[in-house]
Amino acid sequence: MKAQLLIANGVREFAVATPSAVAVVDGDRHLSYAALHERSSRLANALLDAGLAPGDTVAVLLGNQLEYPEVACGIAKAGLVMVPLNPRLTQVEIAFVVGHSGAGALVVDASLEELVPGDPPLVLRVGGSYEQALAAAPTRDPEIWVDENSPFCVAYTSGTTGDPKGVLISHRSRVLTFYCSALDWGLGTGRRSIAVAPMYHGAGFAFAYGAIHTGGTVAMLRSWDPERLLTLVAEYRAQSVFLVPTHAQTLRALGDQALRRHDLGSLDTLFFNAAALPVPLKEWVFDALPGTGVHELYGSTEAGIVTNLRPADARRKAGSVGHPWFMTEVRLVGDDGSPVPAGTPGELFSRSPFLMNGYLRNEPATQACTTEDGFLTSGDIAVADEDGFLRIVDRKKDVIITGGLNVYPREIESVIDGYPGVGESAVVGEPDDTWGERIVAYVSGSVAPADIHAYLRLHLAGYKLPKVIHIVPRLPRNAAGKVLKRELKESHASPR
Repeated sequence: MKAQLLIANGVREFAVATPSAVAVVDGDRHLSYAALHERSSRLANALLDAGLAPGDTVAVLLGNQLEYPEVACGIAKAGLVMVPLNPRLTQVEIAFVVGHSGAGALVVDASLEELVPGDPPLVLRVGGSYEQALAAAPTRDPEIWVDENSPFCVAYTSGTTGDPKGVLISHRSRVLTFYCSALDWGLGTGRRSIAVAPMYHGAGFAFAYGAIHTGGTVAMLRSWDPERLLTLVAEYRAQSVFLVPTHAQTLRALGDQALRRHDLGSLDTLFFNAAALPVPLKEWVFDALPGTGVHELYGSTEAGIVTNLRPADARRKAGSVGHPWFMTEVRLVGDDGSPVPAGTPGELFSRSPFLMNGYLRNEPATQACTTEDGFLTSGDIAVADEDGFLRIVDRKKDVIITGGLNVYPREIESVIDGYPGVGESAVVGEPDDTWGERIVAYVSGSVAPADIHAYLRLHLAGYKLPKVIHIVPRLPRNAAGKVLKRELKESHASPR
């Protein structure tokens, strides 16, 4: 085995070290490391025998299921590049990604076949031709070695500001993420985790496949169901689980009795990403799962993981996303590019081995977010306190300029979320003839706008108060759990 940081090497290692250990659980189906190694080798050979060459791309349209890890591993063994697809996209959106990435093959679950665009050169249907292809292929590992700095996948952004961009993520970047995740969040040999977040998303893949790459076991949660998650934790004695704040919201909505019906004593680590945990929700997690360490991390598809707030500081630094993660440098700069002092908002740049290689066939976009000395920004505004803990104030593009003053929506959201009866909130700026932009809040929960206004007046300066508050059933989110503020702006919700 070539001594490089390659996606397939973890499976290769543990197929020898612990061949009978269970790598993946999906309902009543189990896959050992020996079987995962063999099946992924079969897939690699099937793809190569079909005429694909190292460096070619393979699109993957699957949910959280047993086949996902073996498909990712098989693509890597063949020296190919994976293009994960979101099953929630339309056929037109999927066609764009498949076309832009130049995918020479598509692995798709049979239940999602209606989303397949046009006539791809090669389609392997899980639940059909996929198993036939594996059965006919050799079991030997093809051992197509690539450089660890070459891309293992092209992860497409959500496209909230235009066409999706293809983020080139290297083997080295992702494998280092696996090892550091195992160190910080308890993945690895003898440890059990659950694939909750969708594996077609970067974080969902990293923390599910990371368990496998480091010798652990991962159980698949096919779709989000809070009761089902609790059942899986109890049934498989899961120890470490990755969630987004929305998951915690729906778990809390079940009621404390629902948690008490399940034996959750095995759970020792929770780690959250996608958005800051509102402080009241975080306090609920502490109270509901008192023996569980809670981490709150921050990152992006382009930068990987940037920071982590570890359990020792979780309460005293609530609202923060912690310090820079392993091997990561961070700097905050003002509009003139100069570093800003503690307590002053600045655009966050990071430099680490986790950064993307760039955007596929989009050099202008790559140059727009990177610096000559190797730092990258995802456009977020952050503040460092006197101890160096970082707090994400907002997306740079989400900053509201009203009457010439900068207003950071996240500051307002954190106050709204602390009001009794509020589920969650999102604050946006909308055009205003007088002020340039006016502040508008969207709030879910059993609350009255007038009561929220009265509460906010006690906690925020007048220029930060929303002009309008819409009460909505829920906030629209993408697969990563991030609120789609553009959809809110385009909605027709009316104030109540």
